[in-house]
Amino acid sequence: MGCSISGLNALYESATGGGDVWINERRFRVLRQIGEGGFAFVYLVREQQPASDAAPARRHAAHVSEDGTYAMKKVLIQSKEQLDLVREEIRVSSLFNHPNLLPLIDHAIIAVKSTQGDWSHEAYLLFPVHLDGTLFDNTNIMLSRKEFYSTADVLQIFRQMCEGLKHMHSFDPPYAHNDVKPGNVLITRRKGQAPVATLMDFGSARPARKQIRSRSEALQLQEWAAEHCSAPYRAPELWDCPSHADIDERTDIWSLGCTLYAIMFNVSPFEYALGESGGSLQLAIVNGQLKWPAGPNPPYPDELRQFVIWMLQPQPAMRPHIGDVVLHVDKLIAKYLS
Repeated sequence: MGCSISGLNALYESATGGGDVWINERRFRVLRQIGEGGFAFVYLVREQQPASDAAPARRHAAHVSEDGTYAMKKVLIQSKEQLDLVREEIRVSSLFNHPNLLPLIDHAIIAVKSTQGDWSHEAYLLFPVHLDGTLFDNTNIMLSRKEFYSTADVLQIFRQMCEGLKHMHSFDPPYAHNDVKPGNVLITRRKGQAPVATLMDFGSARPARKQIRSRSEALQLQEWAAEHCSAPYRAPELWDCPSHADIDERTDIWSLGCTLYAIMFNVSPFEYALGESGGSLQLAIVNGQLKWPAGPNPPYPDELRQFVIWMLQPQPAMRPHIGDVVLHVDKLIAKYLS
Protein backbone atom coordinates (compact mmCIF):
# COMPACT_ATOMS: atom_id res chain seq x y z
CA MET A 1 0.00 0.00 0.00
CA GLY A 2 1.33 3.42 -0.94
CA CYS A 3 2.26 5.92 1.75
CA SER A 4 3.70 9.37 1.30
CA ILE A 5 4.38 11.99 3.94
CA SER A 6 4.70 14.48 1.07
CA GLY A 7 0.91 14.74 0.91
CA LEU A 8 0.64 16.42 4.31
CA ASN A 9 0.19 19.86 2.81
CA ALA A 10 -2.95 18.74 0.99
CA LEU A 11 -5.27 18.97 4.02
CA TYR A 12 -4.72 22.71 4.27
CA GLU A 13 -4.20 23.80 0.69
CA SER A 14 -6.38 21.56 -1.48
CA ALA A 15 -9.63 23.09 -0.21
CA THR A 16 -8.55 26.43 -1.67
CA GLY A 17 -7.46 24.90 -4.96
CA GLY A 18 -3.98 26.26 -4.46
CA GLY A 19 -2.08 23.22 -3.29
CA ASP A 20 -0.20 20.38 -4.85
CA VAL A 21 -0.87 16.85 -3.67
CA TRP A 22 1.60 13.99 -3.90
CA ILE A 23 0.35 10.44 -4.38
CA ASN A 24 3.48 8.34 -4.10
CA GLU A 25 5.86 9.66 -6.79
CA ARG A 26 3.21 11.66 -8.65
CA ARG A 27 2.36 15.34 -8.09
CA PHE A 28 -1.09 16.79 -8.80
CA ARG A 29 -2.47 20.31 -8.81
CA VAL A 30 -5.96 20.59 -7.30
CA LEU A 31 -8.22 22.46 -9.73
CA ARG A 32 -11.58 22.35 -7.95
CA GLN A 33 -13.86 20.24 -5.79
CA ILE A 34 -16.39 18.19 -7.76
CA GLY A 35 -18.14 16.21 -5.03
CA GLU A 36 -18.33 15.20 -1.38
CA GLY A 37 -20.08 12.82 0.95
CA GLY A 38 -19.52 11.70 4.52
CA PHE A 39 -15.81 11.98 5.27
CA ALA A 40 -14.82 12.00 1.59
CA PHE A 41 -14.17 14.83 -0.85
CA VAL A 42 -13.62 14.46 -4.59
CA TYR A 43 -11.40 16.89 -6.50
CA LEU A 44 -10.57 17.47 -10.13
CA VAL A 45 -6.77 17.38 -10.30
CA ARG A 46 -4.13 17.73 -13.02
CA GLU A 47 -0.85 15.84 -12.99
CA GLN A 48 2.15 18.16 -12.81
CA GLN A 49 4.82 15.95 -14.33
CA PRO A 50 5.13 13.96 -17.54
CA ALA A 51 3.45 10.56 -17.55
CA SER A 52 6.68 8.90 -18.63
CA ASP A 53 8.52 10.05 -15.50
CA ALA A 54 6.11 8.99 -12.78
CA ALA A 55 5.98 5.40 -11.57
CA PRO A 56 5.60 3.76 -14.98
CA ALA A 57 5.31 0.31 -13.44
CA ARG A 58 2.07 1.35 -11.71
CA ARG A 59 0.43 2.61 -14.89
CA HIS A 60 -1.94 1.02 -17.34
CA ALA A 61 -2.04 2.62 -20.77
CA ALA A 62 -5.84 2.79 -20.79
CA HIS A 63 -5.81 4.72 -17.51
CA VAL A 64 -3.48 7.52 -18.57
CA SER A 65 -5.43 10.75 -19.04
CA GLU A 66 -4.85 12.53 -22.35
CA ASP A 67 -5.02 15.98 -20.74
CA GLY A 68 -3.51 14.97 -17.38
CA THR A 69 -6.74 15.39 -15.40
CA TYR A 70 -8.03 12.86 -12.90
CA ALA A 71 -10.54 12.56 -10.08
CA MET A 72 -8.93 12.38 -6.64
CA LYS A 73 -10.93 11.15 -3.67
CA LYS A 74 -9.66 12.32 -0.29
CA VAL A 75 -10.94 10.45 2.77
CA LEU A 76 -10.53 11.90 6.27
CA ILE A 77 -9.93 8.96 8.60
CA GLN A 78 -10.84 9.45 12.25
CA SER A 79 -10.63 5.92 13.67
CA LYS A 80 -8.99 2.53 13.21
CA GLU A 81 -12.32 1.19 11.93
CA GLN A 82 -12.40 3.84 9.20
CA LEU A 83 -8.77 3.10 8.34
CA ASP A 84 -9.56 -0.61 8.01
CA LEU A 85 -12.54 0.19 5.76
CA VAL A 86 -10.45 2.36 3.44
CA ARG A 87 -7.75 -0.29 3.24
CA GLU A 88 -10.39 -2.86 2.36
CA GLU A 89 -11.85 -0.55 -0.32
CA ILE A 90 -8.38 -0.19 -1.84
CA ARG A 91 -7.77 -3.96 -1.72
CA VAL A 92 -11.12 -4.81 -3.31
CA SER A 93 -10.94 -2.04 -5.93
CA SER A 94 -7.54 -3.31 -7.01
CA LEU A 95 -9.01 -6.74 -7.80
CA PHE A 96 -11.19 -5.60 -10.67
CA ASN A 97 -10.20 -4.85 -14.24
CA HIS A 98 -13.14 -4.22 -16.54
CA PRO A 99 -14.18 -1.36 -18.89
CA ASN A 100 -17.47 -0.86 -17.00
CA LEU A 101 -15.89 -0.75 -13.53
CA LEU A 102 -14.12 2.42 -12.40
CA PRO A 103 -10.41 1.55 -12.00
CA LEU A 104 -8.35 2.64 -9.02
CA ILE A 105 -5.24 4.07 -10.69
CA ASP A 106 -3.15 4.90 -7.63
CA HIS A 107 -3.52 5.47 -3.90
CA ALA A 108 -1.72 6.67 -0.80
CA ILE A 109 -2.50 6.72 2.92
CA ILE A 110 -0.67 9.33 5.00
CA ALA A 111 -0.43 10.19 8.69
CA VAL A 112 -1.47 13.72 9.68
CA LYS A 113 -0.68 15.50 12.96
CA SER A 114 -3.25 18.05 14.18
CA THR A 115 -2.41 21.35 15.86
CA GLN A 116 -3.30 19.64 19.18
CA GLY A 117 -0.69 16.97 18.53
CA ASP A 118 -3.14 14.17 17.72
CA TRP A 119 -2.46 11.84 14.81
CA SER A 120 -4.99 10.74 12.21
CA HIS A 121 -4.85 9.55 8.62
CA GLU A 122 -5.89 10.69 5.17
CA ALA A 123 -6.35 8.49 2.13
CA TYR A 124 -5.94 9.68 -1.45
CA LEU A 125 -7.47 7.54 -4.21
CA LEU A 126 -6.90 8.41 -7.87
CA PHE A 127 -9.45 7.58 -10.57
CA PRO A 128 -10.21 8.51 -14.19
CA VAL A 129 -12.39 11.61 -14.30
CA HIS A 130 -16.00 11.53 -15.53
CA LEU A 131 -17.44 15.04 -15.61
CA ASP A 132 -20.86 14.13 -17.03
CA GLY A 133 -21.99 13.02 -13.58
CA THR A 134 -23.82 9.95 -12.35
CA LEU A 135 -26.98 8.29 -13.53
CA PHE A 136 -28.62 9.84 -10.45
CA ASP A 137 -27.56 13.34 -11.57
CA ASN A 138 -28.86 12.69 -15.07
CA THR A 139 -32.19 11.22 -13.97
CA ASN A 140 -32.83 14.19 -11.66
CA ILE A 141 -32.35 16.57 -14.59
CA MET A 142 -34.55 14.43 -16.82
CA LEU A 143 -37.23 14.20 -14.12
CA SER A 144 -37.37 18.00 -13.84
CA ARG A 145 -37.73 18.24 -17.64
CA LYS A 146 -40.19 15.32 -17.86
CA GLU A 147 -37.81 13.58 -20.24
CA PHE A 148 -37.09 9.85 -20.50
CA TYR A 149 -34.36 7.68 -21.95
CA SER A 150 -35.25 5.87 -25.15
CA THR A 151 -35.72 2.11 -24.97
CA ALA A 152 -32.40 1.76 -26.83
CA ASP A 153 -30.51 3.91 -24.30
CA VAL A 154 -32.17 2.15 -21.33
CA LEU A 155 -31.04 -1.24 -22.64
CA GLN A 156 -27.51 -0.12 -23.55
CA ILE A 157 -26.88 1.63 -20.22
CA PHE A 158 -28.23 -1.37 -18.36
CA ARG A 159 -26.23 -3.83 -20.46
CA GLN A 160 -22.99 -2.10 -19.54
CA MET A 161 -23.86 -2.14 -15.83
CA CYS A 162 -24.55 -5.86 -16.12
CA GLU A 163 -21.17 -6.47 -17.74
CA GLY A 164 -19.34 -4.72 -14.91
CA LEU A 165 -21.32 -6.61 -12.28
CA LYS A 166 -20.78 -9.91 -14.12
CA HIS A 167 -17.03 -9.37 -13.77
CA MET A 168 -17.41 -9.01 -9.99
CA HIS A 169 -19.72 -12.00 -9.73
CA SER A 170 -17.32 -14.16 -11.75
CA PHE A 171 -14.67 -14.24 -9.00
CA ASP A 172 -14.22 -17.36 -6.91
CA PRO A 173 -15.74 -16.68 -4.46
CA PRO A 174 -18.00 -14.08 -6.13
CA TYR A 175 -17.92 -10.48 -4.97
CA ALA A 176 -21.12 -8.49 -4.45
CA HIS A 177 -21.03 -4.73 -5.01
CA ASN A 178 -23.68 -4.28 -2.27
CA ASP A 179 -24.56 -0.71 -3.26
CA VAL A 180 -25.72 -0.77 -6.88
CA LYS A 181 -27.77 2.40 -7.41
CA PRO A 182 -27.98 5.32 -9.87
CA GLY A 183 -25.63 7.39 -7.70
CA ASN A 184 -22.89 4.79 -8.22
CA VAL A 185 -23.16 4.65 -12.02
CA LEU A 186 -21.11 7.22 -13.93
CA ILE A 187 -22.55 8.26 -17.29
CA THR A 188 -20.34 9.52 -20.10
CA ARG A 189 -22.06 11.11 -23.08
CA ARG A 190 -20.40 11.05 -26.49
CA LYS A 191 -21.92 12.82 -29.47
CA GLY A 192 -23.79 10.44 -31.74
CA GLN A 193 -23.21 7.44 -29.46
CA ALA A 194 -25.10 5.69 -26.68
CA PRO A 195 -24.19 6.78 -23.13
CA VAL A 196 -21.32 4.86 -21.53
CA ALA A 197 -22.02 3.47 -18.03
CA THR A 198 -19.31 2.83 -15.44
CA LEU A 199 -20.05 1.27 -12.06
CA MET A 200 -18.07 2.84 -9.21
CA ASP A 201 -17.59 2.92 -5.42
CA PHE A 202 -16.43 -0.45 -4.10
CA GLY A 203 -16.37 0.61 -0.46
CA SER A 204 -19.17 -1.84 0.34
CA ALA A 205 -18.03 -4.67 -1.95
CA ARG A 206 -17.42 -7.95 -0.15
CA PRO A 207 -17.40 -11.69 -0.91
CA ALA A 208 -21.05 -12.29 -1.75
CA ARG A 209 -21.83 -15.64 -0.15
CA LYS A 210 -22.61 -15.84 3.56
CA GLN A 211 -24.11 -18.62 5.62
CA ILE A 212 -26.44 -17.28 8.30
CA ARG A 213 -27.04 -19.86 11.02
CA SER A 214 -28.26 -17.88 14.05
CA ARG A 215 -30.36 -14.90 15.01
CA SER A 216 -27.29 -12.97 16.09
CA GLU A 217 -25.63 -13.53 12.68
CA ALA A 218 -28.84 -12.38 10.96
CA LEU A 219 -28.99 -9.21 13.05
CA GLN A 220 -25.29 -8.55 12.44
CA LEU A 221 -25.85 -8.76 8.66
CA GLN A 222 -28.86 -6.42 8.88
CA GLU A 223 -26.85 -3.89 10.88
CA TRP A 224 -23.99 -4.04 8.36
CA ALA A 225 -26.42 -3.62 5.45
CA ALA A 226 -28.12 -0.65 7.12
CA GLU A 227 -24.74 1.09 7.22
CA HIS A 228 -23.40 0.10 3.80
CA CYS A 229 -26.36 -0.50 1.44
CA SER A 230 -28.63 2.38 0.36
CA ALA A 231 -32.13 1.76 1.71
CA PRO A 232 -34.24 2.23 -1.46
CA TYR A 233 -32.06 -0.28 -3.36
CA ARG A 234 -31.41 -2.77 -0.53
CA ALA A 235 -32.60 -6.36 -1.07
CA PRO A 236 -35.39 -7.73 1.19
CA GLU A 237 -33.12 -10.36 2.80
CA LEU A 238 -30.86 -7.55 4.01
CA TRP A 239 -33.80 -5.84 5.72
CA ASP A 240 -35.26 -8.93 7.38
CA CYS A 241 -32.75 -11.76 7.32
CA PRO A 242 -33.92 -15.21 8.45
CA SER A 243 -31.93 -16.95 11.20
CA HIS A 244 -31.07 -19.69 8.72
CA ALA A 245 -30.26 -18.36 5.26
CA ASP A 246 -27.71 -18.60 2.47
CA ILE A 247 -27.02 -15.09 1.16
CA ASP A 248 -25.43 -14.78 -2.27
CA GLU A 249 -24.71 -12.33 -5.09
CA ARG A 250 -28.39 -12.08 -5.98
CA THR A 251 -28.65 -9.26 -3.45
CA ASP A 252 -27.05 -7.27 -6.30
CA ILE A 253 -29.68 -8.52 -8.77
CA TRP A 254 -32.40 -6.92 -6.64
CA SER A 255 -30.49 -3.62 -6.65
CA LEU A 256 -29.93 -4.00 -10.39
CA GLY A 257 -33.68 -4.38 -10.95
CA CYS A 258 -34.33 -1.27 -8.86
CA THR A 259 -31.75 0.62 -10.89
CA LEU A 260 -33.28 -0.49 -14.22
CA TYR A 261 -36.63 0.84 -12.96
CA ALA A 262 -34.90 4.13 -12.07
CA ILE A 263 -33.29 4.38 -15.52
CA MET A 264 -36.74 3.97 -17.06
CA PHE A 265 -38.79 6.25 -14.82
CA ASN A 266 -36.22 8.60 -13.17
CA VAL A 267 -37.34 7.48 -9.69
CA SER A 268 -36.60 4.48 -7.48
CA PRO A 269 -39.33 1.83 -7.32
CA PHE A 270 -40.25 1.80 -3.63
CA GLU A 271 -39.74 5.31 -2.24
CA TYR A 272 -43.37 6.11 -3.10
CA ALA A 273 -44.20 4.39 0.21
CA LEU A 274 -42.56 7.22 2.16
CA GLY A 275 -45.17 9.63 0.82
CA GLU A 276 -48.14 7.49 1.83
CA SER A 277 -49.93 7.77 5.15
CA GLY A 278 -48.58 4.92 7.27
CA GLY A 279 -46.35 3.87 4.40
CA SER A 280 -43.18 1.90 5.06
CA LEU A 281 -40.22 1.64 2.68
CA GLN A 282 -39.18 -1.64 4.32
CA LEU A 283 -42.63 -3.23 3.95
CA ALA A 284 -42.91 -2.13 0.32
CA ILE A 285 -39.52 -3.71 -0.41
CA VAL A 286 -39.99 -6.91 1.59
CA ASN A 287 -43.37 -7.49 -0.07
CA GLY A 288 -42.17 -6.42 -3.53
CA GLN A 289 -45.02 -3.92 -3.85
CA LEU A 290 -44.25 -2.32 -7.21
CA LYS A 291 -46.16 0.60 -8.66
CA TRP A 292 -45.66 1.86 -12.19
CA PRO A 293 -45.47 5.63 -12.73
CA ALA A 294 -46.23 7.44 -15.95
CA GLY A 295 -43.48 6.91 -18.47
CA PRO A 296 -42.70 8.03 -21.98
CA ASN A 297 -45.30 8.26 -24.70
CA PRO A 298 -45.36 5.81 -26.38
CA PRO A 299 -44.61 3.67 -23.31
CA TYR A 300 -41.73 1.26 -22.86
CA PRO A 301 -42.40 -2.26 -24.16
CA ASP A 302 -44.05 -4.58 -21.67
CA GLU A 303 -41.00 -6.89 -21.84
CA LEU A 304 -39.01 -4.23 -19.97
CA ARG A 305 -41.53 -4.18 -17.11
CA GLN A 306 -41.49 -7.96 -16.96
CA PHE A 307 -37.69 -7.83 -16.91
CA VAL A 308 -37.82 -5.57 -13.83
CA ILE A 309 -40.33 -7.85 -12.10
CA TRP A 310 -38.10 -10.89 -12.80
CA MET A 311 -35.24 -9.28 -10.88
CA LEU A 312 -37.43 -7.88 -8.08
CA GLN A 313 -38.52 -11.21 -6.62
CA PRO A 314 -38.64 -10.91 -2.79
CA GLN A 315 -37.40 -14.51 -2.49
CA PRO A 316 -33.70 -14.52 -3.51
CA ALA A 317 -33.87 -18.07 -4.91
CA MET A 318 -36.45 -16.87 -7.45
CA ARG A 319 -34.15 -14.19 -8.87
CA PRO A 320 -31.90 -14.82 -11.86
CA HIS A 321 -28.12 -14.84 -11.71
CA ILE A 322 -26.21 -12.15 -13.60
CA GLY A 323 -25.42 -14.47 -16.53
CA ASP A 324 -29.16 -15.02 -17.09
CA VAL A 325 -29.79 -11.27 -16.87
CA VAL A 326 -27.13 -10.61 -19.53
CA LEU A 327 -28.63 -13.24 -21.85
CA HIS A 328 -32.07 -11.68 -21.48
CA VAL A 329 -30.95 -8.09 -22.04
CA ASP A 330 -29.10 -9.25 -25.16
CA LYS A 331 -32.36 -10.71 -26.50
CA LEU A 332 -34.14 -7.42 -25.86
CA ILE A 333 -31.33 -5.48 -27.54
CA ALA A 334 -31.53 -7.77 -30.58
CA LYS A 335 -35.27 -7.17 -30.73
CA TYR A 336 -35.42 -3.42 -30.14
CA LEU A 337 -32.10 -2.13 -31.52
CA SER A 338 -31.86 -4.10 -34.75
